[in-house]
Amino acid sequence: MPIPLSLRSHPSRLALLGVGALALMGALSACSRDGAQGTLNRVVSTAGLTVTPDIRYGPDVRNVMDVYAPQNAKDAPVVLFIHGGSWVNGDKDGHKFVGESLARAGYVTAVMSYRLAPVNRYPTYVQDAAQALKVLRDQATALGGNPQNLFVMGHSAGGFNAVEAVDNVRWLSEAGVPVSAVRGVIGVAGPYSYDFRQFGSANAFPVGSTPDDVMPDRHVRPDAPPHLLLVAENDDTVYPQNAVNMEAALKRAGIPVTRTVLPKLNHITIIAAMARPLTFLGGTRQAVIDFIEARRLR
Repeated sequence: MPIPLSLRSHPSRLALLGVGALALMGALSACSRDGAQGTLNRVVSTAGLTVTPDIRYGPDVRNVMDVYAPQNAKDAPVVLFIHGGSWVNGDKDGHKFVGESLARAGYVTAVMSYRLAPVNRYPTYVQDAAQALKVLRDQATALGGNPQNLFVMGHSAGGFNAVEAVDNVRWLSEAGVPVSAVRGVIGVAGPYSYDFRQFGSANAFPVGSTPDDVMPDRHVRPDAPPHLLLVAENDDTVYPQNAVNMEAALKRAGIPVTRTVLPKLNHITIIAAMARPLTFLGGTRQAVIDFIEARRLR
């Protein structure tokens, strides 16, 4: 199993990692998203957390989310995390490490699945995000969270879903979620602006759609909450220009936005760095926590 250069140059970190984490690094170096996430989920523990699995937010088999919370949480910030996968694959089970990481930081965190293309095209998966947020908000107090202290976060296609669900005035309104309850949006390596036909995901959108019809940077509401846009310096899957264009659209609307380029990370490692055993890869986790802490209700 090859060991990435980032680890070879830090032997002390090698000594601190277990066999499972080393296996994960092998998967990451081979750019295997499923292998990396599966291994990572096996090396993180939810001991000491309260985990509520399979909360249903809609009628479809994929309309479920798992909630990770600190034990005895009360009035904590609430985070909805949306996975990536080009809108055609992925699920909540592959992202236990995100829920665990954010719960350890003190947040009630829901990790959702959503309906996938090509059977379910835009805006189905965006509507799923809005509906999941509605149910999460309704149950926030019982789960230990504050229903007026919501954050929405997504990686890759999930970053699109997160930004579009909040920024397009239609979706939260249809779900019955006041935008004032959303304190911030966190997009991680999301495709917010480029023509979706350029990155091979045309089957996730209705036939005849144009970027003006579907892309979040065209849909920024004037009362949107602050945004954090995290970019992987070496992302060759979703071009970093997406975040540049999204930042410009938010600024034109007068929305506070921070765009942060994280060095040396790629499209996979930027989300892997959310895992507590892998924070040395880059600053994803700390950037997310800093943003939430700056924006949360006190």
